[in-house]
Amino acid sequence: MADKSPSQLIDAKIKDLGDWRGVMLGRIRTVVLAADPGIVEELKWRGVAVWSHTGIISTGETYKNAVKMTFAKGASLDDPAGLFNASLEGNMRRAIDFHEGDKIDEGALKSLVRAAIALNVSKSKKKAPAAGGAKAAKKKRL
Repeated sequence: MADKSPSQLIDAKIKDLGDWRGVMLGRIRTVVLAADPGIVEELKWRGVAVWSHTGIISTGETYKNAVKMTFAKGASLDDPAGLFNASLEGNMRRAIDFHEGDKIDEGALKSLVRAAIALNVSKSKKKAPAAGGAKAAKKKRL
């Protein structure tokens, strides 16, 4: 399995589920990947799909009764469509639990993914050192 790409591993996971959870995870994945061409997907943590762009955007986990999509910085995202329905109590993550038969609001989900990317990019820019780095800042103070 080590020679398979992350996308191939996720394909295999979806196929191996063989029920509504695989179908749902596949649909979620399609929406996520359609949101931005720069999204990278991986399979981590014992089979969890992870989507990233300048940091983790979200994960896709399968449980017996739900497919959970957890947004790493979801508490900082506006959710005008009210998609978040799980992990609402924390100050960092937010999640969407999809159950058998649920419909995906693709437009709203794509907007949420794009908002998560924008947040990651904005936080990344804040962390980037200024031109010239610490030495230049020190010279300016002298």
